[in-house]
Amino acid sequence: MKYCKKCVMPDTRPGIKFNEDGVCQACINYEKRKEVDWDNRWEELKKVTNEYKNKNDNDYDCIIAVSGGKDSHFQTYIMKEKLGMNPLLVSVEDNFPMTEAGKHNIKNISESFGCDIISLKPNIKNQKKVTRYMFEEYGKPTWYIDRLIYTYPLHMAIKFDIPLIIYGENVSYEYGGDQKDETPSAINQIYNGVAEEIPWKELINLGIEEKSLNLLKAPNKKDIKKAELNPIYLSYYIKWNSVKNYKIAKKYGFKDLTHEWERTHHIENFDQIDSRGYLVHSWLKYPKFGHQFATDFASRLVRYGMITREKAIELVKEHDHNLDPKTVKDFIEFTGYSRKEFWEIVDKFYNKDIFQKNNLDSWKLKNPIWDE
Repeated sequence: MKYCKKCVMPDTRPGIKFNEDGVCQACINYEKRKEVDWDNRWEELKKVTNEYKNKNDNDYDCIIAVSGGKDSHFQTYIMKEKLGMNPLLVSVEDNFPMTEAGKHNIKNISESFGCDIISLKPNIKNQKKVTRYMFEEYGKPTWYIDRLIYTYPLHMAIKFDIPLIIYGENVSYEYGGDQKDETPSAINQIYNGVAEEIPWKELINLGIEEKSLNLLKAPNKKDIKKAELNPIYLSYYIKWNSVKNYKIAKKYGFKDLTHEWERTHHIENFDQIDSRGYLVHSWLKYPKFGHQFATDFASRLVRYGMITREKAIELVKEHDHNLDPKTVKDFIEFTGYSRKEFWEIVDKFYNKDIFQKNNLDSWKLKNPIWDE
């Protein structure tokens, strides 16, 4: 493993590239912000939204895919408060027990901004089957939910004839992926590796009826074109900053996990806080790629100029490997695994190219960043 010379991102992140100076694409893209005329981008966004404002007979001007989190609050704030749009908020429940903050926030986003929410509560019986299968075979336990998060807003946009769909950041461009050039269009987001399509026969073989898979399947390109869908990334038009988004969300009533839960595998208390069990998926990047969300967020903080690279390394060393017991508890209670079974499955996904077992039979990185 090699690590970015500016942040703490390793070269094992899928799709990431480093330049000849050892700097990752995410840091390179962040520096490109200085060349952007953000006032002009804002005017571009106003022009886009004005095209759709009051266009539909159904009163909704756009769809925003939300979870209730800080970024959902920020997106709704921009669309409703700053641009005068009337958004329909579309949400997918993950069916894991919610945190108290999560319960508050999904209600708060509707109450604070005065927006309707359409929420999908997926088929729990099917979800449990798919979660177990995807965990054991692919190491992607929340694929069922992640897939719906990508597809459901598209289906609702077509159903309600609301072409403009608002997404937050372009993850591949902002945080390091295979996208070097920024684009406002999110039309290809469905091909993101997080929720990429698998052969549907695999799910049918689990005893799931084919008609139950309809929402998991993205609308075909013909239907998307006919509906003139226009999904866009807000991060193209606005300087995206997770911490600033959080501060704005708090002004509108967003609650973090203060006094509720101090997570061992996170370095903050305000990102991905809706439920506990869902976080198994993002942590599974650690055995597969040698880093997970603690590295992701520490790298952001370095780019924002909020912490040094040395401090980021300390945080990664303390938190990246350390999956929170409450996350494991909620996940295994939902899926029916014992704790032993859970860790045996996780064990299969440790990447032996970058990990080795020590004399205590624990997996350790062969080349951790703190040994540079």
